[in-house]
Amino acid sequence: MNIQEHIHQHITSQPEVKRVDMQALHEFILKLMPQCQLWFDDGKNSENKTVTNPTIGYGFQTINYADGKTRPFFQIGLSANTTGTSIYLIGLKDKTYLAKTFGEKMGKAKLTGYCIKFKTLKDINLNILEKAIKYGIQATR
Repeated sequence: MNIQEHIHQHITSQPEVKRVDMQALHEFILKLMPQCQLWFDDGKNSENKTVTNPTIGYGFQTINYADGKTRPFFQIGLSANTTGTSIYLIGLKDKTYLAKTFGEKMGKAKLTGYCIKFKTLKDINLNILEKAIKYGIQATR
C-alpha cells in the first residue's frame, strides 16, 4: 500500500465527525502545500507496539538532534486523538510563538510550543489556522 492509500484508509477509519474534519483538514493543508511530500506514520515502533497516534505528514525538513545526527521529517502533522484533532508544526524554534501570536484568536483550541489541539473543526478560526500553518511552513524551510 502506498502513502496515499494509507492516508485514505486512516481518514476513512475515523468516526464520522472526526472523519469529516480530518478529510477537510487534509484538503486544507494540501491547498497550502500543493506540491508537498506526503508522509504517514502509523504510530508503531520497531517492535510493532503502538507508541503514538497515527499521523499524516506534509512537507520535508531535516531535523538536527542534540547528538549531532540529522533525520528527514515532515513540517506539518495531522493526527486524530481521543479528544479531537491535533496539528503539529514540527521544528519551530520559538516555543512561545504559537500561543502568543495565535492563541486568543484561534477559538476553542489549546496551543503549545508546536501543537494546535481542538475538539472539532467548527471550534476554531480557519483563517487563523491558515496563518499559523503558513508560519510553520515558512519557519521550517
